[in-house]
Amino acid sequence: MARGLSLLASSLAVVLTASAFVTSSGVEPAAAQEAPTHHEFQANCSVTHHAADDPIMFPGMPGASHNHTFIGNTTTDAYSTHESLLAGDTSCRAPDDKSAYWFPTLYNGDEIVAPIGPQVVYYKSGVLDYTSVQPFPPGLRLIVGSPMATQEEFRSAPGTVEGFECGDSYHNYDFPENCPAGSQVNIRYQAPSCWDGVNLDSADHQSHLAYPVAGECTASHPVPVPMLEYKIAFPVDGDLSDVRLASGRGYSWHYDFFNAWDPATLEALVTHCINGGLQCDTRGFDQYKPDRGAALDEDHRLPDRA
Repeated sequence: MARGLSLLASSLAVVLTASAFVTSSGVEPAAAQEAPTHHEFQANCSVTHHAADDPIMFPGMPGASHNHTFIGNTTTDAYSTHESLLAGDTSCRAPDDKSAYWFPTLYNGDEIVAPIGPQVVYYKSGVLDYTSVQPFPPGLRLIVGSPMATQEEFRSAPGTVEGFECGDSYHNYDFPENCPAGSQVNIRYQAPSCWDGVNLDSADHQSHLAYPVAGECTASHPVPVPMLEYKIAFPVDGDLSDVRLASGRGYSWHYDFFNAWDPATLEALVTHCINGGLQCDTRGFDQYKPDRGAALDEDHRLPDRA
C-alpha cells in the first residue's frame, strides 16, 4: 500500500513538473492562445491633392488655412459637406469609404514632400471592452492634436505614440536632425475614442470626443467609437534641417477626419474586426485567423453589393 502511494505521488510529481515546464516554455492552453490580441482594421488611402482648405475649421473659406495634404475623398475642399463627400470618389481601397482625411503638408525647404502610395489609417479599439465599440455616426467631424501645441504638450499628449521615427530613431518630438539614407519619416498619432453620443462636431472641433480613462469611456462621453490612428510616411531622408510642416515645427502635427463611410460597410468592419477581436486588413480579413473569413469581398465591397 505504501509503495503504491509512493508511485502515485511520483507520477503526480512528474505531471506537475511537466505542466510547469509547458507553462515556463511559453506554451499556453488553447483558450489562452485564442484570446484576442488585436481588435482593428485598416483604411489604406493615397494622396489626392494639396490645398490651403479646411472644411472643418474654415468651412466655405477657400485658402484660409495653412496647406493640407488630403487623402481619401478626391473632392475635399473648403465647401465639403457630408452630402458632397458621399457624392465624390475616393482613393481608399474600400470604395464605400468616402471619408476625408487630411493633415498639414510637409515641406523640405519650399518643396512639398508628399507621402507615396497608400497611407495607413487604423481603426482600433481604444477601450478595454472592444466588444462595446460602435461605428462612427454619419457626418462626424474631428480635429486631432493641435497646431498650437508646444513640444512638451505634443510629447505628453494622450495621442502621441512614439513621435517621429526614422531608421532606428524613435521618440522624437520634433523632426530628427538627420535620417539614414533610404529611410523615411513616419508619424503615428491616436485620436480620442469616446463620443458624447449627441454632437457630430463642437465649437473647438474636439470636445465632443474624449480619450478613455483607465480604458473606459466616462459618463460625459459614454459611447465608445473606433480609435483612429493615422500612420503617415514621408519620403524624406538625410539632413532634415529644412523640413517643416505647413503648420510649423514637427510638434504642430495634427489631423482632421470627416466621416463619410457607407454606414453598413463601416458597421460590418467594426463588428467583424474590432468587436470580433481580429487584426484585419482593408477588407476585414485577418491573415492569422483565416477561418474567420472577411467582412468585405475581393473588391472591398459588402458581398450583397458586388
